[in-house]
Amino acid sequence: MKARPVLRAVSGGVARRKVQTVVVFTVLMVSTASAALGLGLLVDSNGPFQHSFAAQRGADVAASVDATRATDGQLAATRRLPQVTAAAGPFDEVTITPRINAQGGITLPPVTVVGRVSPGGGVDDLTLDAGRWVQRPGEIVVSRDSPDVGGPTAQLIGTLITVTSAPGRPTLTVVGVAKSITDTADGWVTPAQAAALRAPHTPPAAQMLYRFHSAATQSQVTADVTALTRALPAGAVAGTTSWLTVKSQETRTISIIVPFVVAFGVIGLAMSVVIVTNVVNGAVVSGYRRIGVLKSIGFTPAQVVAAYVAQVGFPALAGALVGVVLGNVLSVPLLSQTATVYGVGRLLVPASVDIGVPLLMCALVGLAALLPALRAGRLSAVAAIATGRAPRAGRGYAAHRLLAWLPLPRPVTIGLADPFARLGRTAVTVAAVMFGATSVVFAVGLDSSLNKASNGQSHAASEQVQVAAVMHVGTGPQGKTGKVSQPTPGPSQGQPVVAALQALHGTLHFTAEDFPMVSLSGLTAQVPTEAFRGDAAWTGYDMISGRWYRAPGEVVVNTAFLTQTGKSVGDRVTITFGGRQTTARIVGEAFDPQGRGQPAMITSWQTLGGTGSGLTVQQYDVGLRPGTDPVAYSEALNHALFPGWFASANSADPFYATLTALIGTLTLLIAIAAGLGVLNTVVLGTRDRVYDLGVFKAVGMTPRQTMAMVVCWVVGAGLAAGVIAVPVSTILHAHVARAMASAGGTALPASYINVFTAAELVLLALAGLVIAVAGALLPAGWAARAATVSALRAE
Repeated sequence: MKARPVLRAVSGGVARRKVQTVVVFTVLMVSTASAALGLGLLVDSNGPFQHSFAAQRGADVAASVDATRATDGQLAATRRLPQVTAAAGPFDEVTITPRINAQGGITLPPVTVVGRVSPGGGVDDLTLDAGRWVQRPGEIVVSRDSPDVGGPTAQLIGTLITVTSAPGRPTLTVVGVAKSITDTADGWVTPAQAAALRAPHTPPAAQMLYRFHSAATQSQVTADVTALTRALPAGAVAGTTSWLTVKSQETRTISIIVPFVVAFGVIGLAMSVVIVTNVVNGAVVSGYRRIGVLKSIGFTPAQVVAAYVAQVGFPALAGALVGVVLGNVLSVPLLSQTATVYGVGRLLVPASVDIGVPLLMCALVGLAALLPALRAGRLSAVAAIATGRAPRAGRGYAAHRLLAWLPLPRPVTIGLADPFARLGRTAVTVAAVMFGATSVVFAVGLDSSLNKASNGQSHAASEQVQVAAVMHVGTGPQGKTGKVSQPTPGPSQGQPVVAALQALHGTLHFTAEDFPMVSLSGLTAQVPTEAFRGDAAWTGYDMISGRWYRAPGEVVVNTAFLTQTGKSVGDRVTITFGGRQTTARIVGEAFDPQGRGQPAMITSWQTLGGTGSGLTVQQYDVGLRPGTDPVAYSEALNHALFPGWFASANSADPFYATLTALIGTLTLLIAIAAGLGVLNTVVLGTRDRVYDLGVFKAVGMTPRQTMAMVVCWVVGAGLAAGVIAVPVSTILHAHVARAMASAGGTALPASYINVFTAAELVLLALAGLVIAVAGALLPAGWAARAATVSALRAE
């Protein structure tokens, strides 16, 4: 087969059919970008922790060692244990009580600080998010995951911290913010500084970090720790932490993102196949006459096939390559935000995705082009020329006669009837628009569900401000704040806060709470509990089943509690707290995903025995009057409170902002691709009916009427696609939302699924019409501007 004639035919076809070339290029660019972004995120969501753990050489086990029982030589000898592949340390380890010298002074919980010369090493290679590493005594690098000290990481640089537990109460300056993939410490200082921070009469401690040959399961980690403990003197190992603990938390969070990424990926891939097939098939069908001419001048069937496959293959390849670049560019802010939220380091689209996606898209285009090209290649020159472009006479005639009876302008009825002349092309158009409309309706529903889940998790819409004691911090089960505490109990506990809340004009209602750990029959581990003093029905917990507690002896639990205990709403549980046993009835299941699959319970102050059982006020939740600014209210409240209490505005988890950004980006890409599919269909239609358009113009059809007629070609398809998309997308939304919730260890309230009203569904059904009309406007304008003589000569 001679290549030069084929290349000349290809170049001529690409140059002559500019619209087709642009559509193929753009659809492949958008489809490839969408697929690269979606698949890249999907691959990254399956293993970002493992990726960062390997890149940062995370510690399989961090061991805290009593330095009075084990010498440096004995610790160094553990490096030669057969199970150990790498080790770092010993590093001086000290527990300090820091106080932030800002906002009137905030005392944070005791934290672990380690003395290290540098952030790098064979084990636990720290990443610096901001600032620099410590260079001299008086400096500290804080962990990104340490308790909140008042703002974004970049704003922490320069913060002064007084170590109230150390001799002389030294002051440290924050010079950097770092991340340990397995959270080996809350802060790092120079080795000399670590020794100086040790509290009087406190024995020295050291930290050792290990990587083992086998540490993939808990049993393997336990065996490694046992071997380590036996290699050191008795009692030398004070405690260990495993990388599996951090991994389990991160995996649960990341897995939430997988269901909707898979859904968008399937929608985008299916729609791309439909659009590309339609583009190529239309190009070959509309080129039958040219195929006949090529055959008449000596082209073989193989050359015809090669010419038409290459005619769409070249712009498709260019579009796929540009699409990969675009997908990677779009992934930068999304994956960076995802990495920040999950705390797993830097994420990039994997090279396998960058290579595999373009190959897959080009293979689809080649296959779509090959089938109609083979059919054209088998035609004789005479048959190909005789086939022509326009539909066979009489096809769609009945639709024209029926629609002519409607009280509509004739150009409109002609346009509405035209799709019946090419039922195959119309079906493909409906499919393409349906996929685009489905993605839009699905995205709207999922965004609404995520907004409800965000408010239900953070309670930011109901309890806009939280006031926490900070004398001795202990995080509550819902993780609402990093500054909850337990001040000294007494009859007047919290009275200054109550007085300040009552004095501020913006206060609507407030309630006090404690975060005790209670024991329950049937569970070996204690259950974090939220005990409210006073009315708390307004705090914003959404119920999955049952109701909110109303009286002492009633409790509300989360999904994980019911799953792990085998209980149901209505059953009774035995609670042990403060030396007394209480039998309580489960009256409701609340949406509470923040325990990451761990049981949690909510009840009243009286159910647990009140102050007499040891309950103390750790936090006040405050609801504000409409129009009150939470930030300004918090600042005013902080000026009124004495040191030891701190007010802050409640805010939603940034995790939901990440999901919303991903949904918006993927929906936009898919909608653009659907619109381009419609544009291609209308362009093919105007080429097929160019002579008819000339006749219509010759008998008096105005440009405006021509434009209306061409737009009406796709109105029926758009309406049909929207009607089909509504039930499909609502079913898809329900399944994906439940799958995401299941990955987070919770069920969902019915209101999180049933997010659409009947009126909203009717409006959303018009999404297909909007996409179809938007895609048809440009070629409709071209048809309206076409000269009558040129149109009549085109046939």
